[in-house]
Amino acid sequence: MDNTVDLSRWRDVPRGVTYRRWTIVVAGLRSLFRIRFFKAVLIVAWVGGALIAGAGFVFSQSLASGGWLETLAQHTSARAEALFTVLAGLMAIYPDIVVRTFFTFVFWVHSFLGLWFSLLALTVLVPQLITRDRASNALIVYLARPLTSVDYLLGKLGIIVGVLLLVWTGPLLFGWLLSMLFATDRDFIVYSLSPLVRALLFNAVAMVALAAIALGVSALGRRPQLTTVVWMSLWLLFGVIAAQPRAAVWLQRLSYTQDLGEVRQEVFRLDAALTDAATNLPILNQQFVTNLTSAGKKAEATDFNGALAALGVFVVASSLVFFRKLRPE
Repeated sequence: MDNTVDLSRWRDVPRGVTYRRWTIVVAGLRSLFRIRFFKAVLIVAWVGGALIAGAGFVFSQSLASGGWLETLAQHTSARAEALFTVLAGLMAIYPDIVVRTFFTFVFWVHSFLGLWFSLLALTVLVPQLITRDRASNALIVYLARPLTSVDYLLGKLGIIVGVLLLVWTGPLLFGWLLSMLFATDRDFIVYSLSPLVRALLFNAVAMVALAAIALGVSALGRRPQLTTVVWMSLWLLFGVIAAQPRAAVWLQRLSYTQDLGEVRQEVFRLDAALTDAATNLPILNQQFVTNLTSAGKKAEATDFNGALAALGVFVVASSLVFFRKLRPE
């Protein structure tokens, strides 16, 4: 067996810093795909995206002339046919209100699923994100030149962003694009863009907060059991305490999930969409109008500035922990 060491000059093209950072991202994502629980979460998350597509398809097809809802109404009764005529008329006269309200509600519901799937995926990721590197003293190797602390930070952030894109942003865009592909009118595309932008904005806010918190928690200790307990406590225990009806405002702000919930209400403006529909649509059923108005008031944000400030504190505190621990031990 030839054990000769080749000391000749390196002749390949240097990869550069981008390659080093991308290698960290790919290695982290590959390790996640070996875990069955993460793959199950990923599958369910994309099922949620398919449900968005299904809801949009049913909505557009049901109000289209010659669609299945019109056919069903014609074969049911004269009253059902008249009801379809009213619904189609509302869509023709008020497409902005009808479409915007529908997709605002759909994306608002999906934001709950996307956030939960992201938290579940990060629960798997946090113990191996930085904790494993600290426990094995791998930082001594990783932070040696030419790999810098910036490369390491961007690589780990890339892993988190990749996970959130896979379980939240990807299914959201997939569902919207697929539903628009089968839309019967361009109004569905035009008036669903605003709810989509709001959904992506909330996704971006959550991504920044979750990425910082995940990095901070993962860097907190050298034992995976410790970081998992801290992550679950910040998520579930503090969330349950903050969700109590009589919980003080400052106690609610200690839960980043409650803070994100408050930001959700302000960003999506579901309250404005429901109130607008109740006010402007010529709905004859007064009880239905009252219910829409009441639902709009319940969906209104009450402490958006406080929630945003609390998330900022979480981000800053987590970043301080991360940079304090980001050094060889």
